[in-house]
Amino acid sequence: MMTSVEIRDHFLKFFKSKKHTIVPSAPIVIKNDPTLLFTNAGMNQFKDYFLGNKKSPYSRVADTQKCLRVSGKHNDLEEVGVDTYHHTMFEMLGNWSFGDPENSTEGYFKEEAIAWSWELLTGVYNIDKDRLYVTVFEGDANEKLPKDDESVACWKKWIAEDRIIMGNKKDNFWEMGDSGPCGPCTEIHVDCRIDEERKKMNGKQLVNNNDPEVIEIWNNVFIQFNRKKDGSLEPLPAKHVDTGMGFERLVRVLQNKQSNYDTDIFTTTIAEIEKIAGKKYDGSNSKQAIAFRVLADHLRAITFTIADGQLPSNTGAGYVIRRILRRAVRYYFSYLEVKQPMMYKIIPLLGEQFTGVFPEVKKQVDFISKVVHEEEQNFLRTVDKGLKRIDDIISSTQKDTSTSTLGIIKGKEAFELYDTYGFPIDLTRLIASENKLVVDETAFENEMNVQKNRSRAAAVSETEDWVVVNEGGSSKFVGYKNFESDSKVLKYRKMKSQGKEFNQVVLDQTPFYAESGGQVGDKGWLVFEQGEIEVLDTKKENELILHYTKQIPVELSGKVIARIDVSTRKLAQLNHTATHLLHAALRNVLGKHVTQKGSLVNDDYLRFDFSHFTKVTDQELLKIESLVNEKIRENIPVLVQEMDRDDAMRSGAMALFGEKYGDKVRVVTIDPGYSVELCGGTHVLQTGELGIFKIKSESATGAGVRRIEAISGHAAELFIDEQFQLVHQLREKLKNPKDIGKAIDNLLMQSVELKKELEKLELKSIVVIKKDLLKKAELINGINFIGEIIEVSNPEMLKSICFSLKNELKNYVFVLAAATDEMAHVVMMVDAATDHNSLDASRIVKEWIAPAIKGNGGGQKNMASAAGKDAAGLSKAISNVRQLL
Repeated sequence: MMTSVEIRDHFLKFFKSKKHTIVPSAPIVIKNDPTLLFTNAGMNQFKDYFLGNKKSPYSRVADTQKCLRVSGKHNDLEEVGVDTYHHTMFEMLGNWSFGDPENSTEGYFKEEAIAWSWELLTGVYNIDKDRLYVTVFEGDANEKLPKDDESVACWKKWIAEDRIIMGNKKDNFWEMGDSGPCGPCTEIHVDCRIDEERKKMNGKQLVNNNDPEVIEIWNNVFIQFNRKKDGSLEPLPAKHVDTGMGFERLVRVLQNKQSNYDTDIFTTTIAEIEKIAGKKYDGSNSKQAIAFRVLADHLRAITFTIADGQLPSNTGAGYVIRRILRRAVRYYFSYLEVKQPMMYKIIPLLGEQFTGVFPEVKKQVDFISKVVHEEEQNFLRTVDKGLKRIDDIISSTQKDTSTSTLGIIKGKEAFELYDTYGFPIDLTRLIASENKLVVDETAFENEMNVQKNRSRAAAVSETEDWVVVNEGGSSKFVGYKNFESDSKVLKYRKMKSQGKEFNQVVLDQTPFYAESGGQVGDKGWLVFEQGEIEVLDTKKENELILHYTKQIPVELSGKVIARIDVSTRKLAQLNHTATHLLHAALRNVLGKHVTQKGSLVNDDYLRFDFSHFTKVTDQELLKIESLVNEKIRENIPVLVQEMDRDDAMRSGAMALFGEKYGDKVRVVTIDPGYSVELCGGTHVLQTGELGIFKIKSESATGAGVRRIEAISGHAAELFIDEQFQLVHQLREKLKNPKDIGKAIDNLLMQSVELKKELEKLELKSIVVIKKDLLKKAELINGINFIGEIIEVSNPEMLKSICFSLKNELKNYVFVLAAATDEMAHVVMMVDAATDHNSLDASRIVKEWIAPAIKGNGGGQKNMASAAGKDAAGLSKAISNVRQLL
């Protein structure tokens, strides 16, 4: 039986023998594509070739691609762990042909793709031919799409005609999106059932019918059309092949397993989970077995995305990763009964397992483990709070015992548990049933839909079809050396984002740097014969450089002068070079474990995120800053070279995890012994241009990640001048002492002494006020009530007086009020031993006290407080409570 490593190796070697170039996997996190957060298919990194924005350097390519499907159209999250073959993170084996209308002999199309897929499956992997079925597009009259007779004819050479199944548009027509490249596809399905089951029913009847053992294994897509915005189709000038085979499913078939999780891709991980949890995995459909599968799957998704540079967060791609991680925690907390972080312990195993194909995990094992550990700890604390909250909800949900009607947990409360505490509806449902309650799931779904619609509305971005002005594929960036260029408009389109309308203009060549690598996009002007228009921003969409403008001239076909705002670009260049100097200094002072985890470079400042597990001390910051300034004073030439990627890596150039680099890369060297990095950004010519470098702050952004904000050049000079001015003003206020530090220390000591004296006076005044209040106590319906407006130096004294009074009375209710700091303050305390259960201080404060003083309040059942802006209402607040009693 072949191992998973051998199966992957056979695939790549097979297509290498068919003259395919084997390329590395693109990062799982996508940087320059606004339509996707994650790579969800093998073809994502090749989109520009299909769209015609860029010509592929190779006509034939094969790879194994890391993919993630957890959001949008391709969302397999709810099936993961429940069935045996869906995954969040998976590998997609693929082979491609990029058609070239000028050289049709280099590529291939349906005949070769079909023949090779059959040869590999049956000749190399030795899958029984009588277990295979294929589907082919049947056509669609409504969209004027013909039946794919060409694929049928190709398949007849290899497989019996009764095993060729005609499929509809949903299953056998592939589209990149609502518009763009598309075409028919042919899928290969394999029947994994035992022989006895196969004799009872023909596998043909189970294809595309959600049978867990008759599954799609390979999809061959033939891209031959372009769908326009209006829905019409036009033939592409060059035809492409795009295939994808799920690695996990393939391994399952070849290792003769009934579940992907029983293959050697997952068994080591599951064995480690067994060891940590002290439970056995039985492969069943029990909650415990599902938890094992969820953990084994989710761990890979979390690990690979963090390795590629995406940290868990509350927005965008980071939020998706956090939700996956929390879903895994919920499963082991609820169904494996593990109450401590456990996933981080398994990450070193994954590093070892994928060393040969995805080495980025092993290189960052310590960092990834640290991030996951902290995320687990944080969420486990939230789970505890969520369980306490659901206890409150259960206790407040009334059950009609006389009619045996089950109490109902409101949809809004179930949604609060989901949204605030991360409780899935099935966990809320389980806890409810244990307490003889039910959940209003219809109302819960309504709340979910409101949130989803709100999110969709906030994120909506619409683009119209491209309007072609001049022929040409993509724009060439000429802005490393030129701040201005004579250009022509290739195409433009209108786009709308968050209620604002822009134009996206593409030029044949441009000096405008498009936002990437942390450096912001250039601003500037496009000068036409009719006048100039302002460029508000420059971004990159895949390989297209998009100039954002509000206006667009009537006539676009002529010459245009593209001119950037030189002053802002030069300031950004200073900070970008400073970022490289800072990165090297951090590694020099803190250690070689430091790697970049994010950056922002603009004309005002730089922000640099890096891996490090402890706070950077003041002494270390001083060393880092001094080292950068030393390199600035040396006025080192900033050498930029373009070279082959492999040569650059052999030379010791530092690449960033999660970045996709082409075969040709730019290497930025600032002293070969100090800083050598791959970088596409813009830089100064000599380090001396920076003048001076100053760190403004150092902080934590998450587990194992620190952030430095810094400035250089004139901004650093201004900042230092401001600090000198501040020190000068302090000196004057302190009467120009010789030692300003000692003078401030003396002030602080005096402040401490005065505070102690004030506390003594407050204690004395509390005794006096307490005696006076005890004389004013009223007996109302058996309750000792004290309600008074008193004079205190600060609102906290109200609580202190209440605590002092409680030692003198029983069965009490205190309402003490004061007007301090131009605000009204009230504290209410209720004797916990009182027989009056309706006396809930928190409820009374919210309903009867806070409204009287035009404020807000809350607290516990026995003690609560309120603050408001209307001190005239304090008497009314006390009167309200007296009337309640």
